[in-house]
Amino acid sequence: MRQITFTEAINEALRQEMERDPSVILIGEDIGVYGGAFGVTKGLIEKFGSDRVIDTPISEAGFIGAAVGAALAGLRPVVELMFVDFFGVAMDQIYNQMAKLRYMSGGQLKVPLTLRAPIGAGISAAAQHSQTLYSIFAHVPGLKVVVPSTPHDAKGLLISSIRDDNPVVFLEHKVLYGIKGEVPEEEYTIPLGKAEIRREGDDVTVIGIARTVWHSLEAAEQLSKESISVEVIDVRSIVPFDKETVIKSVKKTGRVVIVDEDYDRCGFASWVSSIIADEAFEYLDAPIKRITTPNVPIPFSPPLEQYILPDSKKIVNTVKSILG
Repeated sequence: MRQITFTEAINEALRQEMERDPSVILIGEDIGVYGGAFGVTKGLIEKFGSDRVIDTPISEAGFIGAAVGAALAGLRPVVELMFVDFFGVAMDQIYNQMAKLRYMSGGQLKVPLTLRAPIGAGISAAAQHSQTLYSIFAHVPGLKVVVPSTPHDAKGLLISSIRDDNPVVFLEHKVLYGIKGEVPEEEYTIPLGKAEIRREGDDVTVIGIARTVWHSLEAAEQLSKESISVEVIDVRSIVPFDKETVIKSVKKTGRVVIVDEDYDRCGFASWVSSIIADEAFEYLDAPIKRITTPNVPIPFSPPLEQYILPDSKKIVNTVKSILG
């Protein structure tokens, strides 16, 4: 099977959905002629024109609000927020309008809107362009939150998100844009809310999301050389969350490490820890461990940035600490 990059997989998903469904439109800053800050929408304005690939002013509240209106009127907008860090200037449109209107209308209104945004640190983009923040969106009822880790999943999950009649926040780790993987040429969907076991194991479960899945797989490979068998779970979406796959794995291994690039306080890792403590406590042979980003702004300095982020070395050391 052919291999393409994460960026190319997202671009292909957008193109195929726009070809299939004339109600799909793209909205965002520099997504037209420039092709997006990370090149994700390159070539789409030439194919579909400026009526369907809409460059906007620098006004996140304006164009996300316009996208909500377009969704209510029957279109399927895909909005690009240039960096997830910029969500604050449009938060009312996201959590009071986009997230709540279907509920407030008693289901009479649909809001088929996909909000795409790059997330994550690792390229020295400093404190205002390097955050992860998926936990904030997951906290808001009415939003689905999807975070792929591979080109294959990026395409299939994005197509599913666009076709969903509910608002979906689709988050793309910017360090993953260049990775390659096998991706079918035809269109396909991946169900939202279904985790993937990336590597099977018996001694410890390691749960990752986005870039931390790759750190987890690297750590698992290193640990295998010491006869330690690690099961790696890629959650793929936070809302809906595949609790069953996680609990089944923890019951099998008896040990779990959750690896999360988001901030530690009130984060994804803490929430998953609480689920495991509630539903699989009696199966645990060691304390639940979390590897997260400390509650500090992301540094610009490359050494400091790498120091605070989860990585394979931290995973290896943590796994060994609970195996005794």
